[in-house]
Amino acid sequence: MKINIEREECVIKRKKSAMGESNTSADEDLLLKEFFAEVSEVERDNEVVRILSCFKLNPFEFLKLSFDSSPEDVKKQYRKISLMVHPDKCKHQQAKEAFGALAKAQQQLLDQQERDYILSQVTAAKEELRAKRKKQLKKDTASKLKLLVDEGKSEQVYEQSEEFQQELKLKVRELLTEQEWRRRKMAMRISEEEGRLKKDEEEQKEIWKRKREHEEQWEGTRELRVSSWRDFMKSGKKSKKGELRPPKLKTEDPNKSYVQRPVKRG
Repeated sequence: MKINIEREECVIKRKKSAMGESNTSADEDLLLKEFFAEVSEVERDNEVVRILSCFKLNPFEFLKLSFDSSPEDVKKQYRKISLMVHPDKCKHQQAKEAFGALAKAQQQLLDQQERDYILSQVTAAKEELRAKRKKQLKKDTASKLKLLVDEGKSEQVYEQSEEFQQELKLKVRELLTEQEWRRRKMAMRISEEEGRLKKDEEEQKEIWKRKREHEEQWEGTRELRVSSWRDFMKSGKKSKKGELRPPKLKTEDPNKSYVQRPVKRG
C-alpha cells in the first residue's frame, strides 16, 4: 500500500514537472516571437528612413538595384521592399510617403522613355570616369604598360569594383542634378515668356476695348451733333455754349490803319 502511494506521488511530481517545462517552453516561444517582431519592426523603420534619404532623381537607388538591372529585376525588388514599408504593415509615421516614393521609382524604371533617359546619363558618367582614369594612367608608366598587356581586362575588373561603382553613383547624381537644374531654368524661362506674352495680349485687348468704347460713344452722339448743326443753319443765330460754331470770315476794314491780309473775293 505504501509503495503504491509513493508511486502515485512520483507520477504527480513528474506531471507537475512536465507542465512546468511546457509553460516555460510556451513563454520562451512567446518571447522569441515578440523579439523577432521587434527586430522586424526595426528593419521596417530603417527601410523607410533609407528610402526617404535616397537621391530623388535616381530611381535605382530607391530599389537598391544596379544600373544594368532588367525590368523583371525591378518588379521583383519592388514586391520585396514594398512588403516591408507597406503602411498596413509598417507603423512608421512616414511609411505611406516611403511606399509612394517606392512606387514612383518602379513606375519610372518601367517607363521606357524615363529609363532610357537615366541610362543615357549613366553612360555619360561612365565615359567621364573612363576618360579621367585614362588621363591618370598616362602619368603612370607601369600602369600604362600593364594596361597594354592586359588588353583592357584590367579596366573591366576595375569597373566591376566597389570603388568604381561608388564613383559612378556619385557621377550619375551629379549629371542628373545638372540636367534637372537646366530643365527647371528652361521651364522658368518658358513660364516667364508665357507670362509676358499673356500680359501683352491683355494690354492689347484693353487698347482695343477703349478704342471700341470711344467709337461707340462717338457714334452715339452723331445724331446730336447733326441736329445741332441743322438747328444752327436754320436759325442763323449764335450757337449756345457747348454747341458747334462756324468759323468767322475775315474782311477788309478801310477804317483801320494797319495792313491787313488781302481777302480773296468771288
